[in-house]
Amino acid sequence: MHHNKPPNKGFLRFTHTIRYSIDGLKDAWKYEESFRQEAIGFLVLSPFAFFLGNTLIDYVLLLGSLWFLLIVELLNSAIEAAIDRIGPELHPLSKRAKDIGSAAVMLTILMACAIWISYLINWL
Repeated sequence: MHHNKPPNKGFLRFTHTIRYSIDGLKDAWKYEESFRQEAIGFLVLSPFAFFLGNTLIDYVLLLGSLWFLLIVELLNSAIEAAIDRIGPELHPLSKRAKDIGSAAVMLTILMACAIWISYLINWL
């Protein structure tokens, strides 16, 4: 039987937690097209951060905006999976939860675009 919480404490708990996190990344890659697209975007855009930025803070801001998008997408996917687990019927609260998660992703995309565009304008 699969438990929802790591069974042990200390370092052994940490190793279980890491394993669950890796499983989550694998599942997101396998089942979530948006996550795959954003992860590929992260890999493609990452090298450009070193052309657009001049300082460590620039690199952290450029790469961090992409990293943050992946984090928000993972949280949105978790919300959607939990809602879908509850049941397939349409419910206003289910729609609200999914829409709010989607809005969080959209705002994060807009933030990342604003950061990257401002650096691109400054670079030109």
